[in-house]
Amino acid sequence: MSNALAKLAAAVALVSGSALAADPATFSLKSLTPETAVMAAQAALAKCRADGFQVSVAIVDRSGLVQVVLRDRYAGAHSPETATNKAWTAVSFRTDTTELTKITQPGQPSSGIRNLPRVVAVGGGMKIEAGGSIIAGIGVSGAPGGDADDVCARAGIKAIADSLEF
Repeated sequence: MSNALAKLAAAVALVSGSALAADPATFSLKSLTPETAVMAAQAALAKCRADGFQVSVAIVDRSGLVQVVLRDRYAGAHSPETATNKAWTAVSFRTDTTELTKITQPGQPSSGIRNLPRVVAVGGGMKIEAGGSIIAGIGVSGAPGGDADDVCARAGIKAIADSLEF
């Protein structure tokens, strides 16, 4: 019996060691440059202005840390924080906030998400993706409704899409 256990232990060690050796010890992450983040925020702000809305726009990195916040001159006092939290929500849950609005309705299995700190389950927060990975998030707040905020956020993403690696 001890011979069989010794062979099993040796086989496990061999398999475990080769699996560990195959995995790298570090990994790389992509993130927007500050210049690209500013470009996306400015494009979103410009779209909302063109549509007659005074908004705030926030860009967060893939971890939810703020890179850029722009507040138009007449945007509401709540809008910078709301835009930031929309962007944070999108990257944190890896879901655009319009979709999160649908799946967190009362009575849905994920409805409790709305009660977590910083979560804003209202349209206007979107993931920015490149190469199949989330690299940032954009949040827009201040237009009349999440659908209008989404339009502006999409304009921000579109403005930088050609410069992102896919």
